[in-house]
Amino acid sequence: MLSYQHIYHAGNMADLHKHALLAAMLGYLTAKDKPLSYIETHAGRGLYDLGAPEALKTGEAAEGVLRLGGRLEAAHPFARVLTRIRAVHGPDAYPGSPLIAAEMLRQDDRITLAELHPREFAALEAAMAPYPARVVREDGLQLALSLTPPDPRRGLMLIDPSYEVKADYAALPPLLRKVHAKWNVGVLALWYPLLASGAERPMVAALDALGLPKVLRHELRFPPAREGHGMVGSGMFVVNAPFGLAEEAARLDGVFAARR
Repeated sequence: MLSYQHIYHAGNMADLHKHALLAAMLGYLTAKDKPLSYIETHAGRGLYDLGAPEALKTGEAAEGVLRLGGRLEAAHPFARVLTRIRAVHGPDAYPGSPLIAAEMLRQDDRITLAELHPREFAALEAAMAPYPARVVREDGLQLALSLTPPDPRRGLMLIDPSYEVKADYAALPPLLRKVHAKWNVGVLALWYPLLASGAERPMVAALDALGLPKVLRHELRFPPAREGHGMVGSGMFVVNAPFGLAEEAARLDGVFAARR
């Protein structure tokens, strides 16, 4: 299924949660003078215009990064990337995770981004043209297995499906186990929605039961973006969580608490 386009949801509260944690992890990994690999399975278009009709239609960014983003410290790695991107692309620009990674990684690091949607892939290629990234139109979950272990072995994989395909909920725990078996030193970060229906709960229970090392599971709950909207929160499940990530997650709890 290839109908999902993230522009309708870019910059929402789930994005702020996910991208702040991602930037914190990349900040830690790039602090060491060792090359790393960054792999993303569902990259989207990379760069979003929060002034576009699609973004304005839902108004999700207004309750997300536009309302809460300023509560992040100016020195936060995500805040620094956001400032740089807006300086280049204008005040309504919002960087997706591929652009956050590209802005934070170094010359010797490797970036591989997968996106299957044809329009999103074309936009991703354009957004990533200034950066030394490999962009592929492939199924991200298949790429997660075929590309691991990467070279360099040190690195991070972000798994961020749209969950349009309901089978993803059952497929992701065994996939994560297989990827970790092939790449036991990799930081594996899986984003998932918290739903009013609770459809994610069996998957979360299965993830917890895997017994993978150095796991951080962080969830933030927030009101639905509009009446009848099914997402009521955002979750991140991180294997081999970098040092300091739990403290960063606790700080985000405070940022989101301030929305009330």
